[in-house]
Amino acid sequence: MKKNIALSPNIESLFGTRDENLHLLEDGLNVSIDLKSDSIEIQGAAADVARTEQIFADYAAQLRAGFSFQNGDLGSMLRVVTSDANVSLRSLAEAGRQRQTGKRTIHPKSPNQRRYLEAIENSDMIFSIGPAGTGKTYLAVAMAVSALLAKKVERIILARPAVEAGERLGFLPGTLQEKVDPYLRPLYDALYDLLEGDKVDRYLEKNIIEIAPIAFMRGRTLNDSFIILDEAQNTTSEQMKMFVTRMGFNSKCVVTGDITQIDLPDSKRSGLVEAAEILRNVKGISFIHFDQSDVVRHHLVQRIINAYDEHKTRAAQNQMPLALEQPASEAAPPGAPPVKH
Repeated sequence: MKKNIALSPNIESLFGTRDENLHLLEDGLNVSIDLKSDSIEIQGAAADVARTEQIFADYAAQLRAGFSFQNGDLGSMLRVVTSDANVSLRSLAEAGRQRQTGKRTIHPKSPNQRRYLEAIENSDMIFSIGPAGTGKTYLAVAMAVSALLAKKVERIILARPAVEAGERLGFLPGTLQEKVDPYLRPLYDALYDLLEGDKVDRYLEKNIIEIAPIAFMRGRTLNDSFIILDEAQNTTSEQMKMFVTRMGFNSKCVVTGDITQIDLPDSKRSGLVEAAEILRNVKGISFIHFDQSDVVRHHLVQRIINAYDEHKTRAAQNQMPLALEQPASEAAPPGAPPVKH
């Protein structure tokens, strides 16, 4: 099927640098897009052509409504739209308007990120599990800031386990907060990226935003709060149970972690792994699982993760034959009865 659509005002801004967004649409929707002097020619299967035409129509409509697309965000939104037939550019743009932070508008960069944001909006407790760079923590903090600015909650509580804390902290100079701050720095980084610095400082000073190690949560009931537990793979079973029972009325809880990066002693089982087993069928709790395709950091990060996974698989395969072979030193002692096969 071949179809020509007229060029709308300012529609060229959809094309991207060196037409990169058009190439993205061509690859994602299996169509061919040809630019004419006064129109765009789309060629492909009827359903794919119709979806492509709808994307151009949605983009033009959003421009007329005054929506401003950032090119980086636009490319990510187009990837989500082309990978999921149930999602439209219009729905992503309108959802983004409702997810404003002080400095940014939050848009998903992958289908799993879209499901994650929708789960945060629709569930009271969310577990997000996956590798580094998939946006688990950043998007959770962004949604917390958005909820705070919209007055849906009165405060934000950000917690992390300080795995290597123990007695070592006692020998470091400074107050307890100064000792644990290095463990909490990624949460500060996200806040300062989303809000103006003076506003972050003011919220921290007034305890509207509280950042603390998980041990500070014991014995508390948190009402009207957006609560985030980051690096949850490094919680013990007891810590996890304590944390997920801190929720009060009109509160939302997001737990993030990467079960491939557990730093607990070998004798301790990860509270995140256990919670995923125990709570997976509890009504009102959502689980979102990310993988390498969701990595949104530098393109090398995704390749690095893949390389480590491949190395881990090869190492496991190499160990299997060794485990099946019985060393000579373990042969039966003299006088022992023969082994029957």
